[in-house]
Amino acid sequence: MSHTPLDVARSAMVAQQIRTCEVLDERLLEQLRKVPREDFVPEGYRAAAFADAAIPIGRGQVMFPPMLDARLVNALALRPEDRVLEVGTGTGYLTAVLSGLARLVYSVEIVPEFKLRAAARLAAHAATNVLVEVGDAARGWPRHAPYDAILVSGALPLGPDPRFRESLAPGGRLVVIVGEPPAMEAHLIVREDADRYSERSLFETDVPVLINAPQRERFFF
Repeated sequence: MSHTPLDVARSAMVAQQIRTCEVLDERLLEQLRKVPREDFVPEGYRAAAFADAAIPIGRGQVMFPPMLDARLVNALALRPEDRVLEVGTGTGYLTAVLSGLARLVYSVEIVPEFKLRAAARLAAHAATNVLVEVGDAARGWPRHAPYDAILVSGALPLGPDPRFRESLAPGGRLVVIVGEPPAMEAHLIVREDADRYSERSLFETDVPVLINAPQRERFFF
């Protein structure tokens, strides 16, 4: 089978950026090789599709660097039968990655033009197990609950609203980024059973705050 220069660049991204940060799930690595990241970046940024850097997409939001994408999805430990909620569709790239790892993906985007572009890209790449909706999911999206996994693609300065935890099925996993710039941490929350949750810090990072996420009140004198 022949490989295009873009295929080679994508494989190099996986080998040089992602395997080096202990992302070893072969199903995820294969998805990252397969999904054409270059087709999901905004106009004018195609040459930077595989760079280890965030790419601005407008409204103060960014497409995460490949390594951060991989580490967040890796923490979800997705199974083929899982139902997944993604908060913040953005360009649709991570949605496409998730769609190849799970049974159903519900993705919610607050910016209507982001949703339209992402839905078109996903349709062009035959992501048929994805439902993209417009809405404000900064405090949860129980509409299709329970979910086996939830990924919030933006920082929640005060941590996740209780509705996120309550929307998890038993054994469900929630990956969120908590804190304020520049001190943020990715957290994994697991619903161990109906009334018990575990939480642990995964790694430090710094990303834009999710649009409409609750924030600490600031007082100016």
